[in-house]
Amino acid sequence: MASPRISLVIPTQRRPDGLSVAARSTFRQTGVAPGLLELVVVDNDQTPSAQATVEALAAEAPFPVTYVHEPNPGVANARNAALEQAKGEFIAFLDDDEEAPPGWLAALIAAQKRFEADVVFGPVRGRAPARVTRHRNYLERFFSREGPAKAEVLDHYYGCGDSLIRRAALPDPNRPFSAIRNYIGGEDDLLFAQMKDAGAVFAWEPAAWVWEDPVPARLSLRYTIPRAFAYGQGPSAACAAASPPDRLGVAFWMAQGLAQAGVFGALAGLKWLIRAPDFAFTLDRAARGLGKTLWWGPFKIHFYGLRAGA
Repeated sequence: MASPRISLVIPTQRRPDGLSVAARSTFRQTGVAPGLLELVVVDNDQTPSAQATVEALAAEAPFPVTYVHEPNPGVANARNAALEQAKGEFIAFLDDDEEAPPGWLAALIAAQKRFEADVVFGPVRGRAPARVTRHRNYLERFFSREGPAKAEVLDHYYGCGDSLIRRAALPDPNRPFSAIRNYIGGEDDLLFAQMKDAGAVFAWEPAAWVWEDPVPARLSLRYTIPRAFAYGQGPSAACAAASPPDRLGVAFWMAQGLAQAGVFGALAGLKWLIRAPDFAFTLDRAARGLGKTLWWGPFKIHFYGLRAGA
């Protein structure tokens, strides 16, 4: 059998229901011959907890399914382990809390061909269950990814979930994700920044959208506001990690973040007092500003790679 042209990759960690939804959505893709595809699921649990689920899914899949167990915790470790086993010249990433409609992959492929892109990104539509009423609009927006209304070449990049990457454009075809971001995320930002510096072409395809169904524990401000703080740290941390370090960039983002935190922090306090419906949006902007200012060591927040019960 010829090697698959496209490897679908789903990293997972103790989410059997979400994994099943995500994997089955890849089985229903249209406009792409199954003979061109494979699915690689990488289980980032200390024990191989997803193995039975993946084996059951493989029995109903229209193309080969490979199970990879990566016990070393960390989102970069998981993605790298998948790429070491993936055989495709293109890698399509889907998260284990996402569900792709039938035309998703075909839309990514068409955009890649149209723009001769090294990476294609698509929209993510956050979907909260009906029982979530408090801050619902904010939470669905938080877990969404928006972009241009039409397909086009980008001068920036997005996250790895819902993306198609040309393997030959990666700086390392097997282990391109940096382990320094294993516990805080942003491993994709570091990779795409490196690819951008090397001249990679990024593209956007609005037709290549997916649903995102956050786990219940994440549907609260207790999760999203610290995460917004961590997102805010990204620009400052990226400037500091540049070679050589971009000290002017760090100073710029820290100053901007301080102003943002002050203005939106005060406004969020006022909106909290009057119970304004958009309070969460304002608090989010304040948290992102504070993250730009407090971005180094002791302020880093670990979201990934933790053992069960940690």
